Amino acid sequence: MVYYFAGYLLKFLLSLFGRIKVYDKHKLPVEEGYVLACTHSGWVDVLWLGISILPIKVNYMAKKELFQSAFTKWLMEHLNAFPVDRENPGPSSIKRPRKLLKDGQVIGIFPSGTRTSEEVPLKKGAVSIAVSAGAPLVPAAYAGPANFKELFSRKKPRIIFGEPIRIREDEPKKMQVEIMMDEMNEQFKKLQTEINAKN
Repeated sequence: MVYYFAGYLLKFLLSLFGRIKVYDKHKLPVEEGYVLACTHSGWVDVLWLGISILPIKVNYMAKKELFQSAFTKWLMEHLNAFPVDRENPGPSSIKRPRKLLKDGQVIGIFPSGTRTSEEVPLKKGAVSIAVSAGAPLVPAAYAGPANFKELFSRKKPRIIFGEPIRIREDEPKKMQVEIMMDEMNEQFKKLQTEINAKN
């Protein structure tokens, strides 16, 4: 309940600065859980990613530090976020999202980890979770405001979804991760070029 209230309220508030344009939403799987992996430039893209696929809920992996105060812990949990220790990821880092995927839910991950405008070597987290759960991975690219200053500049937000990347069951698991990583990297580059060209 809190998730939808917050989601639609944020959609209204952020739309005051400019409505988001969503491209190729029809590519999202409809009858199975999937990992939604998006390029990352600032905190605003996290909000727009969730808003862009409403009423579908996104379960976000969030750094454990956001769960340390009572209020932010309550907020994170009601926004369908769960904690991950990025410095020392253990088996639980995959166990929780794998169960959610098996239940047909969506896991939102920003594979580059730290927010940056520079290209960062993509972490294997998103792909490892998808392979472990036997779930498809959907790449997405965002272009638009990354922070408050850019919101007020009326920079137009855009997001584009790519083709779902599915595991190749005829390959060994380690090879599946490498193949999916390569495909994700290729799609990210292609999608980011496409979305940057759209106004």
